[in-house]
Amino acid sequence: MNDSSAGSPNNPLDFEDNGEENNDWVVIFADLCLLLLVFFVLLFSMSTLDDVRFKESFFSVRMALGDVMGGSLGADRIPTEDLGVFIDQAKLHRQVVENQHKIFSDFRYFQNTKGMEGVVGAVFDEGTITLRVPGDVLFASGQVSLTPAGKTLIAELKDFFVRYHDQVINIRGFTDDVLPSRGGRFEDNWEISALRAVNVLRYLIELGVEPARLTSTGLADMYPLFPNTSQDNRAKNRRVEFVLEKRIGS
Repeated sequence: MNDSSAGSPNNPLDFEDNGEENNDWVVIFADLCLLLLVFFVLLFSMSTLDDVRFKESFFSVRMALGDVMGGSLGADRIPTEDLGVFIDQAKLHRQVVENQHKIFSDFRYFQNTKGMEGVVGAVFDEGTITLRVPGDVLFASGQVSLTPAGKTLIAELKDFFVRYHDQVINIRGFTDDVLPSRGGRFEDNWEISALRAVNVLRYLIELGVEPARLTSTGLADMYPLFPNTSQDNRAKNRRVEFVLEKRIGS
């Protein structure tokens, strides 16, 4: 019996007869190696950075890539003269994270002295400080204007914001998943969350915070902290967040 598939131009195993070979995997493999290199640099930046050790490790990775790629592909993607840039960026990242962690610790102390524990939450994540204030503390139900108690709390937070003028602050408003009443003042939760964030921003400017440091964002019921399955959870999801990040160059 003759094997009809032998020598067939459509046979995927018959690539040698065509004299062609697909080398796309080489590029993909090189990209994966570069990703591993970047991951290595990030991990190394979180430890004590020593220029000599960094250069030795970096060149070891480059040599390994050169061996795998035939000495050309991958090793030439990152010129040697750019090594100093990697070191500077790693140092800057580490310094920013350390600086932000110190400010976060200072806020925890500030929080205790002002009696804000249990009212204002604080989270630190990779150099970003997030302060969370329940919406019901700042606003009456279904309203967007700050209450007197809300203004008092914002004024206390202002003292901390003014002390650390190198921080840019994004004010983010959130609601629960309950839609406003039809025919009411507000069209949807996007409008409510945006107006609440803007009104907090305006009050901080009135109190003397530099306007260039402030932005506001309304996110409605996106990114809930808890499932909107109970009144208690919905109350926790209605909130205003102050996201603090270091202003580079300040």
